[in-house]
Amino acid sequence: MPDRSRKRPRDPNQLGKLIVDIATGEAQEPKPDESKNPAAVELGRKGGLKGGKARAAKLTSQERSEMARKAARARWRPSS
Repeated sequence: MPDRSRKRPRDPNQLGKLIVDIATGEAQEPKPDESKNPAAVELGRKGGLKGGKARAAKLTSQERSEMARKAARARWRPSS
């Protein structure tokens, strides 16, 4: 399935032709994809903003301590 998020072709020959067509006025510059629903984007952002705080609120003291211990071990592990 082709990746439709790309604005310009990856093939050098097709890209060159597109650039020449744009320069000569035979083609328009591709417009960015405007198919995203702004309401859905905003809801996703709200979920991302509260995610860490909500997760931290559900953790017990013992779980937080174990996570911190694991992170400290990973941080101070001698590198190879």
